[in-house]
Amino acid sequence: MMLNPADAAFRARLSADLPDDVLRDADARYLEEPRGVYVGQPALLALPRTTEEVSTLIRHANDARVGVVPYGGGTGLVGGQVAPDGPVPLILSLERMNKLRDVYPDENVLVVEAGVILADVQAAADAVDRLFPLSLAAEGSARIGGNLSTNAGGTGVLRYGNSRDLCLGLEAVLPDGQIWNGLTRLRKNNTGYDLRHLLIGAEGTLGVITAAALKLFPKPARTGTALLVVNSPRAALELLSLAKAQLGEMISAFELIHRQGMDFLSQTLPDVRQPFAEPPEWSVLIDVGLSGELDPSEALETLFAAAHEAGLVTDGLIAQNAAQATDFWNVREMIPEGNRQIGSISSHDISVPLSAIPDFIAKGGEILARIGEFRINCFGHVGDGNLHYNVFPLKGKNRADHDHQKAEIQAAVHDLVQEMGGSFSAEHGVGRMKRADLEHYGDPAKLSAMRAIKSALDPNGIMNPGAVVNV
Repeated sequence: MMLNPADAAFRARLSADLPDDVLRDADARYLEEPRGVYVGQPALLALPRTTEEVSTLIRHANDARVGVVPYGGGTGLVGGQVAPDGPVPLILSLERMNKLRDVYPDENVLVVEAGVILADVQAAADAVDRLFPLSLAAEGSARIGGNLSTNAGGTGVLRYGNSRDLCLGLEAVLPDGQIWNGLTRLRKNNTGYDLRHLLIGAEGTLGVITAAALKLFPKPARTGTALLVVNSPRAALELLSLAKAQLGEMISAFELIHRQGMDFLSQTLPDVRQPFAEPPEWSVLIDVGLSGELDPSEALETLFAAAHEAGLVTDGLIAQNAAQATDFWNVREMIPEGNRQIGSISSHDISVPLSAIPDFIAKGGEILARIGEFRINCFGHVGDGNLHYNVFPLKGKNRADHDHQKAEIQAAVHDLVQEMGGSFSAEHGVGRMKRADLEHYGDPAKLSAMRAIKSALDPNGIMNPGAVVNV
């Protein structure tokens, strides 16, 4: 049975081994998450500055059987950072561990602590004329430890991979308080089980990441951005194949946008500058980064001409400067905020094999039409198969009127994803929100192995209890 960290004896033991300002009662921002689905309980908050202090906190929590909820930037969308029920946990925020430890430009490596904000990681790379390519809407507040713990994806996965692919080594505190000194910069290291890949994506259930050695990349010599109107999702997929044939690995992002997202922006955020007077039904946002003397605008014009001749695109805009490119991307990045203000009945972060995307979109609409009348905003990182498939009430209707249909909608979407060989969680993780989905759709052998790993590393179940998997 876990103890309540408000217990005076437990707090006194922590205080005896830590600086005076490490512990305090958690204020409201540590008890909330962006979608408002969960509200945490009043809890004790720890704000360590060093890995040794994290080790002390975890060791005491393990001895006392007190749950620990690691907290990064608080931007997670599946409730992994909030404990709404069960014994009151200790919230462990890494925000004070925000140092740039080392930079090795010739190795293309940056070593940072887990509390560094993602935008600051990008800036540190830029300062040595390098690129750290992880980019997502919450990069101004998300912290790199949380990005790694959730294996965050973002817009650059097509070219650079997920967070897992951008990390060479980790420093972490394990559930018994031991410090794992795995902060290697090696690109080849075959010395047994890879704890790095075990901790990345574990959402704080197997330990606390305290620092990371991150991969940097040379900056593309020149970049280009285009917004192309496509006839359908299938045409978008064919355009991706054509773009890969012409540009190879130089495509940095390939985003599918549906008209519904632009209509929501017009309704909720009219100050967002939209590129088309009449939003197209489907469009694709493409980013390219070219080397040498290649001209991105010419490359995108050549792509458009070939795609138009093939009947894939009907119109398009190529950014003529950085400001226009920013405007294009601002539309894409503000779509989730427009969604939030409209209020979805059910939101889904899913992935399917690339070739299944058009059929998934078509069949999804047909299945939902049998349940009721809805608006669907389907958009996302089609280049890597990740779609955000969100269901909304009709204009003028209240989403609360559809509460009785939410479970049916979610099951219908996730069943279709499963049927097509996809995943009900593409980039947001499992957290607490999708734990039942993991139990329902997860492979039995994988679930058994996950429980065995959790039991072996965290036998007292203190690390982020209630998230991902229960033992």
